[in-house]
Amino acid sequence: MDLSDAVIVNSSRLKSVVWNDFDRVKKGDTCVAVCRHCKKRLSGSSTSGTSHLRNHLIRCQRRSNHGIAQYITVREKKKEGILAHANFNMDQEQRKDEMLNLVNVKFEQDLMKDETVNTGNNNFDQRRSRRDLARMIILHGYPLAMAEHFWFRVFVKNLQPLFEFVTLDIVEADCRDIYAEERQKVSEVLDKLPGKISLSADLWATYANAECLCLTAHYIDESWQLKKKILNFVMVDYSHTEDMLSEVIMSCLMDWDIDRKLFSMTFDSSSTNDNIVFRIRDRLSQNRFLYCNGQFFDVRCAANVINLMVQDALEALCEVTHKIRESIQFFKSTEAMQAKFNEVAQEVGVQSKRPLCLDNSSQWNSIYVMLEVALEYREAFSLLQENDSVYTMCPSDIEWERVTLVTSYLKLFVEVANDFTRCKPSTANIYFPELCNIHLELIEWCKNSDACISSLASKMRSKFEEYWDRCGSGLAVAAMLDPRYKMKLVEYYYPLIYGSSASERIDDVFHCVKELYNEHSICSPLASIDQGLAWQVGGGARCLPASRDRLMGFDKFLHDTSQSEGTKSDLDKYLEEPLFPRSNDFNLLNWWKVHTPRYPILSMMARNVLATPMSKLASEFAFSTERRMLDRDWSSLNPETVQALMCSQDWIRSQIES
Repeated sequence: MDLSDAVIVNSSRLKSVVWNDFDRVKKGDTCVAVCRHCKKRLSGSSTSGTSHLRNHLIRCQRRSNHGIAQYITVREKKKEGILAHANFNMDQEQRKDEMLNLVNVKFEQDLMKDETVNTGNNNFDQRRSRRDLARMIILHGYPLAMAEHFWFRVFVKNLQPLFEFVTLDIVEADCRDIYAEERQKVSEVLDKLPGKISLSADLWATYANAECLCLTAHYIDESWQLKKKILNFVMVDYSHTEDMLSEVIMSCLMDWDIDRKLFSMTFDSSSTNDNIVFRIRDRLSQNRFLYCNGQFFDVRCAANVINLMVQDALEALCEVTHKIRESIQFFKSTEAMQAKFNEVAQEVGVQSKRPLCLDNSSQWNSIYVMLEVALEYREAFSLLQENDSVYTMCPSDIEWERVTLVTSYLKLFVEVANDFTRCKPSTANIYFPELCNIHLELIEWCKNSDACISSLASKMRSKFEEYWDRCGSGLAVAAMLDPRYKMKLVEYYYPLIYGSSASERIDDVFHCVKELYNEHSICSPLASIDQGLAWQVGGGARCLPASRDRLMGFDKFLHDTSQSEGTKSDLDKYLEEPLFPRSNDFNLLNWWKVHTPRYPILSMMARNVLATPMSKLASEFAFSTERRMLDRDWSSLNPETVQALMCSQDWIRSQIES
């Protein structure tokens, strides 16, 4: 605007202190406030107020910071307490968060141009800013008390002087409000799911001498995307019995109203979990909520059984692992010793490019790497012991041979664990071939002539076969639902594993497949309301509740007679058609999405089976030897707040990722 013919207005009505640094200029009907320091023009209308002028003076580069405190409103002064100039008593710890010294604060003007500064209260939303703060704390796991930290408040005041600071209690309340809103969204999603839900259960350790039960829902949504969401994070006491834990889980299921929509639950392998699963399955089976009387309900974590076998292997190598660890520390103790070892390694012709390394006791794969590299320097270890009387920790030849064998076992476990976590999405079909290979290797390891090795292999095989007896059928059914393999993968592996009894085992798997398919094809209390016979009548009538549906027997009769009359089922058509070509970029869920119209019933079954979490460990914890631990700051909060934070964090992360 050209202000050459504008006039400066001197009005007694301009009583705000900001007008000491502005000229109010009027041209026609327009009033402009011109900064006397930088000549920037801002709105000077009486309806615009003076907050935007006050904000500009705080940031004005051509104006000294001296006297900034006078532009903070009286309300803000009362809210923030004393705004000191240069010196404040650091001994007054209880008041340090209120004493923000605005005189000594240096504003980073290079990061913010005046054109982007909010021009008045209308552009600042206190409520939205509070919720942004709460979401930041939730998402990044910050302590709630962060809102009261002195330098955080200084930072915020520099960034937005209009923000009214909040206490820890207010932040906690905001976090719980966000949880309530997000929980409602998740509840609506679960209620509208076209298929069943599978759960996984984990126990976390805390710094509060308690444990937290984490329940996570796994499902395939209407777009055929595999999803998972934490539903509950409940603090439980160590004294809780199996009855109490099963009641806690049932209470959570009913609170979410998903007890009738459950397909499976995944736990770690333990006798305690055996009893918990039995009680929950018994409750759900009484109401006929589970398919096949709960045959597919009890799932154990595949990564957990691998970790259990790894611990057996590491325990068998405990003494020799100690020797190797001590040897490496000795070789690395001084530069002279390191140089001497390198000379010896070169003398015996070691070709390895990898240096010796120590393990991390919390990651078992690092122990494998330490042993694998040490084997490459085996000859150097032995020669050094012959030439250096101080070094006496070299393993014997027998010990080296055992390390060689056990390290090959660990290598297989590392590769399988990496495959479990590398596959995205981790649908249930990927586990069968990997675990069949482990089964075959265990059979061979048990034949080793070394009693120590064969004993170790038998111990690991016992753990694996306990897992296999419980989960093998479910793994095989999931593999059958991969159109690249169908029943062929079972027909390939079972003769290798079971020999002469393979045909009987294959028949058992096919019987499980047919039984599960039949229950999906018949409208019964076992199927969700969206999976009834509506597909047969174009989505018209819905199934009646079990207590009112008097024609359930007729449904079964109709299904059986249609099969006998030669009508091919989805399952028959699927198994008769050629295998889909194998390729690295094959997307199983997308295949089922495309083929749902062709296999309407079998696709229901695939949706439920493929969402089963056969392994529940995240990639960052695949090799961990320690339990997951709740953050120290969050461990000190009350249980309801902890659940609100953990669940909301998971839900917000899911939104960001998608």
